[in-house]
Amino acid sequence: MPQNEGVLFTSSSIKIPVFFPKPSFSRNLASQLARKCDSLTQFINSVVTRANGRKHPSIHSAGLNSRLLCSASLSLNIQTGLPQPESQTSTSQAGYAESTQSGSEVSPKGHSSSRQEERVLISEVLVRNKDGEELERKDLEMEALAALKACRANSALTVREVQEDVHRIIDSGYFNSCMPVAVDTRDGIRLVFQVEPNQEFHGLVCEGANVLPSKFLEDSFRDGYGKVVNVKRLDEVITSINGWYMERGLFGLVSGVEILSGGIIKLQVSEAEVNNISIRFLDRKTGEPTNGKTKPETILRQLTTKKGQVYSMIQGKRDVDTVLTMGIMEDVSIIPQPSGDTGKVDLIMNVVERPSGGFSAGGGISSGITSGPLSGLIGSFAYSYRNVFGKNQKLNISLERGQIDSIFRINYIDPWIEGDDKRTSRTIMVQNSQSPGTLVHGNQPENGSLTIGRVTAGLEFSQPVRPKWSATAGLIFQRAGVHDEKGNPIIKDFYNNPLTASGKTHDDTLLLKFESVYTGSGDQGSSMIVFNMEQGIPVMPEWLFFNRVNARGRTGVEIGPARLLMSLSGGHVVGNFSPHEAFAIGGTNSVRGYEEGAVGSGRSYVVGSGEVSFPVRGPVEGVIFADYGNDLGSGPTVPGDPAGARLKPGSGYGYGFGIRVDSPLGPLRLEYAFNDRQAKRFHFGVGYRN
Repeated sequence: MPQNEGVLFTSSSIKIPVFFPKPSFSRNLASQLARKCDSLTQFINSVVTRANGRKHPSIHSAGLNSRLLCSASLSLNIQTGLPQPESQTSTSQAGYAESTQSGSEVSPKGHSSSRQEERVLISEVLVRNKDGEELERKDLEMEALAALKACRANSALTVREVQEDVHRIIDSGYFNSCMPVAVDTRDGIRLVFQVEPNQEFHGLVCEGANVLPSKFLEDSFRDGYGKVVNVKRLDEVITSINGWYMERGLFGLVSGVEILSGGIIKLQVSEAEVNNISIRFLDRKTGEPTNGKTKPETILRQLTTKKGQVYSMIQGKRDVDTVLTMGIMEDVSIIPQPSGDTGKVDLIMNVVERPSGGFSAGGGISSGITSGPLSGLIGSFAYSYRNVFGKNQKLNISLERGQIDSIFRINYIDPWIEGDDKRTSRTIMVQNSQSPGTLVHGNQPENGSLTIGRVTAGLEFSQPVRPKWSATAGLIFQRAGVHDEKGNPIIKDFYNNPLTASGKTHDDTLLLKFESVYTGSGDQGSSMIVFNMEQGIPVMPEWLFFNRVNARGRTGVEIGPARLLMSLSGGHVVGNFSPHEAFAIGGTNSVRGYEEGAVGSGRSYVVGSGEVSFPVRGPVEGVIFADYGNDLGSGPTVPGDPAGARLKPGSGYGYGFGIRVDSPLGPLRLEYAFNDRQAKRFHFGVGYRN
């Protein structure tokens, strides 16, 4: 008896349709292939019984010589020698033709849908190739048999159960076609699944992957080389490739897969390149497009996203943060839009500008004031213009005034010099300051006080060197002198020690400055390293000639809910320098438990500190700390030995506890400390320790 040749199960190469540029799109290739098979082969959903309408006749019933199972539907075909209603036969054929064309299930005329659930006894189940011969690879045969759930020898099956097992064989991933065939034998109905295995994988062609590393592709496909292509495994590989793009925020995915002859897998990758970037200014109140003050090129040069690059959402977010840090924008967002049908994207950056200029006022506390309940308070007034010439250049004019302290400062900052590709900034600074001389020289007897006046002008250049590292170089001129409480210049203190290095009423210095800073994560308590060097250049014979280096670092360690913060600083001066420029040890930002500069002042110093902070409630933190400082015996080498004249010990330690409260001005610190001389002292500060 010939097999059913009137119905065939066929398959074709699979191409996944392009669905781009939505980055969240994903697909299950195995499901795609299964659905493709369904669309190519429609199942005959009719059960034709004997002309007399009997249900499941025995295999050896008179007049029935074969039973055929085709395309996962059970069909009892009647020999032409037996009577069969013509209308029924023609309707069944028409029903099959209609179902194969429309893809819908159609029941033959004259048979109810309930007959589709009728069962046929199967005596044997085999897996063969499409020619009905044994498979060359037994492992593939075992894979197909293992996929079967309902179809077992000596079992009664329905059409739906056979159809489901056909799907299971296809879903195993190893086969591109499967045709169930029923053969009537003397032992009963033999159910044969004729399968066509996928090709063995022998090569890979990938098109359109410009940023995807070739090594990643090689590693993804290496395990499958020389093996039969498994569509489920191929689906996992495609998912991992799409995941690679998603993890990096890139607009890219696998848009097509094709298995070519010879076992070559062809991947088509679609990556959305940036076609154009434009700036759109929005009104602060209405949100409607408006004219902006900032030059578009000033904003565009801040972006790391460039034309021709594959667009990255992560990189775009960093660009948004970078533009916000310019300080002239109130809100920034990036909107990607398709660039026609080119597969590229156009980026529109919406920006809302802040008011460019304004006045501000505030206050603070000077750490150099050591006596008087209000003598340390400072008031400040400032005017700033943040966007000079629309180029993000900034002009700041400020005045800070206290009972003794005062600083008048003019800064002009260009955050990124035009034409420079290394993000170099330039700062021009002019400053006139008055500060108490108590840090080094202490309070004069008979309530006398010293004030150090400095006039400074300079030019500095800064640029990022590496991630988290920045460097600054500059040239600064400074004229410094000492005045008494009446404002008269003096050159010697109460102990007849010199107050200037040159012996005149003022010292002139031309400083060549270099500083390098590592900021870690930028959070308080994160690691930080600062190295600073100043070289005095004696352009004129009386100008000071010295070299000063200073370094400090800190690191933090989480201990449960608490944090341990450790810091260390030190420095040294070589050459001729002003006595008031000596390193002062002691005070709120040095060794707590001592007044400002009360431990010592020297050419060299080292200060170490350790503190543990822990949450108390809401914005309140508790802290315990210990500090130690030492001038390394360098106090007497400072001109005039101001520390020895004031009997400063040169070394000391302090310890204590305190609280901190977050505020708009920064952390408010109130600390109570004990020193090694059994003295006790409160310390109050705003902001974190240096």
